[in-house]
Amino acid sequence: MTAPEAIIDGLTYADIPRCAALEKQMFAEDSPWPATAFRAELNAPYNTYFAAREEVGGEVVGYAGISTLGGSGEYECEIHTIAVAPERRGTGLGRALLQAMLVVADACDAPVYLEVRTDNDVAITMYSRHGFATSGIRRNYYQPSGADAYTMIRPPVSGRPLDPEEGPA
Repeated sequence: MTAPEAIIDGLTYADIPRCAALEKQMFAEDSPWPATAFRAELNAPYNTYFAAREEVGGEVVGYAGISTLGGSGEYECEIHTIAVAPERRGTGLGRALLQAMLVVADACDAPVYLEVRTDNDVAITMYSRHGFATSGIRRNYYQPSGADAYTMIRPPVSGRPLDPEEGPA
């Protein structure tokens, strides 16, 4: 998958320092992930992480991660993060990263869950355009800022009904 002047591929251990630096830049108010968190995410066998890289030089300008949990016929996915460097926002990279994660979910016919800040209208619109609907609110979800988050869900690609008790793991 490609986005304008960028390549979407797998996130690697070598990318961790750049991702941690982007986290500090973008999420300073809400406990940015340190390098150890990215390492733990990459080590987990149920996670899939993607990088958006500059075509020239290969520098990471965005990243995203999704987990796949459960068993055959009952899988569910949760988006852990999606971020694009401020200077590359509005270029389609967020959409390309989201589409890469949805391929993972669709391959196992899983519903997809995520949390998004209630004031992030750009992200909420993008998720809505990809089939997500708001299913709840988590008060004071982001710390230490205390910002609220919407919980959003995208049903499985097959359209199979969701168990009413089913929710993010």
